[in-house]
Amino acid sequence: MSPFLQTAIEAAQAAQKVIQRYYRQEIPVELKEDRSPVTIADVETEKTIRGIISGAFPAHGFYGEETGHSGGSAPYTWLIDPIDGTKSFVRQYPFFSTQIGLMHNEELVLGVSNAPEFEEMAYGEKGQGAFLSGKPVRVSGVEAFADATLSVGNIQTLAAGRGWDGLARIVRQVNRTRGYGDFYHYHLLASGRIDLVIESDVNILDIAALAVIVREAGGMFTDLEGRALTLETTSVLAAATPALHARALESLAG
Repeated sequence: MSPFLQTAIEAAQAAQKVIQRYYRQEIPVELKEDRSPVTIADVETEKTIRGIISGAFPAHGFYGEETGHSGGSAPYTWLIDPIDGTKSFVRQYPFFSTQIGLMHNEELVLGVSNAPEFEEMAYGEKGQGAFLSGKPVRVSGVEAFADATLSVGNIQTLAAGRGWDGLARIVRQVNRTRGYGDFYHYHLLASGRIDLVIESDVNILDIAALAVIVREAGGMFTDLEGRALTLETTSVLAAATPALHARALESLAG
């Protein structure tokens, strides 16, 4: 385990303590300009993560959901969503997590995804495989829609455009469709329990860490156009195998 991954895991564990201190408490909720909620738990959790990472790697850049982007010219940049799923956190159901990713130049090389209420941490690092709750995981070998379980999330923009028809074509053919959402369907995908994820209305902080984990588990992870992830990515097509990914990409394109 590299010093990068050790530090990321330490930060995720420290973040969990902050999150659990506030969870199920009646705390004020504010709305940001995009109408998404933010709480003192989000802010304090990010401050905790930033303190640990900056203490270990002071020359690295930092891009946080609550504190923005700093150190833009640094070759390493940490991508942080302290509570991914604040709406779930506020409504007091457990589908929220802490996402910690690391980008080297323009390549995502490390990811930690920690779900406090699930007591489940996933992590991966380039070339080192993916792990869930300390055990190595691998995607399934499913290649055909007829054998695949699909999970969808944040599909509002798909419903408003041509992607809706493409999604319908996939839904008609897959074995099973669910909407696990947030971090959870990526944990399931990386560990071989589902086979395909389609999601829109995301940002890179939501998915950076998860992309590394899925890829290190042997899966495919792009946007809905099949493009590599960037800081501007807003959608996901993740699949267990190249064949399944290609089939889904073709169906979405119509």
